[in-house]
Amino acid sequence: MSSFVNPAEFEHFYLGTRHRLLRYAYGLTGDLTEAQDFTQEAYARAWSRWRRLRRYEQPEAWLRLVVTRMATDRWRRLARRRAQPPPRETRIEAPGDDRVLVVSALKHLPLNHRRAMALRYLLDLSVADIAAETDANENTVRSWLARGRASLAAKLGDGINVA
Repeated sequence: MSSFVNPAEFEHFYLGTRHRLLRYAYGLTGDLTEAQDFTQEAYARAWSRWRRLRRYEQPEAWLRLVVTRMATDRWRRLARRRAQPPPRETRIEAPGDDRVLVVSALKHLPLNHRRAMALRYLLDLSVADIAAETDANENTVRSWLARGRASLAAKLGDGINVA
């Protein structure tokens, strides 16, 4: 026996078995996309073992075994996932009207001012932290914050405290 894999021989096998294997995989999974993935993976594995597989009496049976094992693994993963308690739901409160107005007004600021304002007032970062993150001088950050607050105050009026 030659150790050379003849691509035409494998292609002939593939063309003669692909529809049956896909139908089988679909019957196991009930999901066409998953059946296609399992079928493709089974043929990829068969190609890498084709020198040995081509001597089997029924190489197609080997493909069905591969698909069956993949489907079984999938069922086991789903069963484990279902057995686990659901993740705790974290409730996030909707932003208040003031915050929505402020965020909307932030869109009109220059990017540096908007970024500094968001880091300071939405994430509570210090001036030093903002300077480090933006690679800017602390005085520059203070200037961005002051100008941003002034612009927001002018845009929003007296009804909202932006500081």
